[in-house]
Amino acid sequence: MKKSFIALLGLVLCTAALAQNKVDDLYFDMRATFHQETENGVYNSQIIGEYLNFQMLGHISPDINYRIRQKLNKKVFDEKNMFNATDMMYLNWKANEHWSFLFGKNAVLIGGYEYDAAPIDVYYYSKFCNNLYQGFTFGGSATYHFSETQGLVAQICNSPLSLGDPTIYAYNLAWTGEVVPWWKTLWSVNFVEDNRKDFINYISLGNHFIFKDAILDIDIMNRAWFGQKQFFFSDMTLISKFIWSVGNWNICAKAGYEWNDVANVDADGRAYDVVIAPDTEYLYAGCGLEWFPLGSENLRLHAVFYGDSDKNRNNFELGITWRVNVISSAQGRR
Repeated sequence: MKKSFIALLGLVLCTAALAQNKVDDLYFDMRATFHQETENGVYNSQIIGEYLNFQMLGHISPDINYRIRQKLNKKVFDEKNMFNATDMMYLNWKANEHWSFLFGKNAVLIGGYEYDAAPIDVYYYSKFCNNLYQGFTFGGSATYHFSETQGLVAQICNSPLSLGDPTIYAYNLAWTGEVVPWWKTLWSVNFVEDNRKDFINYISLGNHFIFKDAILDIDIMNRAWFGQKQFFFSDMTLISKFIWSVGNWNICAKAGYEWNDVANVDADGRAYDVVIAPDTEYLYAGCGLEWFPLGSENLRLHAVFYGDSDKNRNNFELGITWRVNVISSAQGRR
């Protein structure tokens, strides 16, 4: 692991030194947290490093760009998934004003803003995001850009339920759009194959509302297998997140509710949904503060409290997130 990291770092730095005009951004980002928690009445406390990511963005021609995001604190090699620690490793070709094509490893296009957020920016997740086997897989996608703010994406990729099997797929259609300037969307329809070669359908509607210094995200997700009795509203996730920015501070709150009816099993008693088990009812909520003392994402401190109904968890955490830029441009992003 250590040798692999040193070799990777050496290769990256040599590449950057030889071709800096093609590397737009190269940086490391990290997060460490102090947790105070009770779970089912049992207290524990820990100080942990949660993320250490390497990120590189650039281009190999004016129309072809690339991105790599590697988790350096995650097991690099897994027999079932050799790129287990790699979130993104793709090429994106902008063919013309309207069409672009992407190939490599990228996020599975499931709608919703909690799912879409960079993990280092999320302090607590829904059960769906926590239980999904993998959110990033290999595949390809084609995007038709109606305008700068409207795009329709078709993606075929390895299934997020596949447990690393490259012969099991997901077929996704997503709309990234803008209804009006203050209402942005990340909606998708997904047909996702699991290891049993069965398909489940997701309809996921992510909504991002902007009100001057405040934002409100509302995610709605319906999950259904085509053989189940009640297709809508029996297996769902609802999430709401609010952020109010005041100077270098963010005041944040987030809550989610998920359920899956006990009847959503086949004749043999197997669950249609392998992510959220039948007979699940789950509620979680929290609030917190973020402070950006330098006025940028290079340094962020947070204090967050959240709880859930699953393990009667009550967690208070203090944490710090920071970024070390090796090469930086105005186009830098998460």
